[in-house]
Amino acid sequence: MAKLILFNKPFQVLSQFSSSEEKQTLADFITIPNVYPAGRLDYDSEGLLLLTDNGQLQHRIAHPKHKSAKVYWVQVEGAPTDSDLEPLRQGLDLKDGRTLPAKAKIIQEPSIWKRTPPIRERASIPTTWLEITLKEGKNRQVRRMTAAIGFPTLRLIRASIGEWTIKNIAPGEHIILDVATSPTPKKPYSANRKFGKMRPPLKKKS
Repeated sequence: MAKLILFNKPFQVLSQFSSSEEKQTLADFITIPNVYPAGRLDYDSEGLLLLTDNGQLQHRIAHPKHKSAKVYWVQVEGAPTDSDLEPLRQGLDLKDGRTLPAKAKIIQEPSIWKRTPPIRERASIPTTWLEITLKEGKNRQVRRMTAAIGFPTLRLIRASIGEWTIKNIAPGEHIILDVATSPTPKKPYSANRKFGKMRPPLKKKS
């Protein structure tokens, strides 16, 4: 069994244990030894960060090839329509390549905690909440995606990764789960794997 920690990372906390004189780190909230983040969450983003003491589980969660769906609640500046979100669903070009198609929809403001400090708001410009689901993790991807369609991100919260969510976890708090891990299954033996492709039998001459 592996230990899996579900941590609701507050705003302006680094996703690392190493010390920082000016910024809070995971060490200010989690004192469990020998656990490490499975993936990252930006300093100015909030929400679910997974940590584990098992390297195999860490790899399974963090590696892009496993494609764990990540759900984000995103408060953007402006009032996008459903059609404005279509480029996110189709995939769009960023400086480091084209994004995979994402799920994106407009939602009501989620029932969440107030952020300290609060977001920058302008009385003349409304804000809108979106739910965006990704299966990849380019650097600051969600923020760059919403900026690319003309609606800058003001607040970003990761609500879930795969089956795990921040439900009932307050900012700065965590819960611990025991998760079963199974060894990577061995590939079945194949003569082709060692000796190359086998030739078809020769036909007998008539």
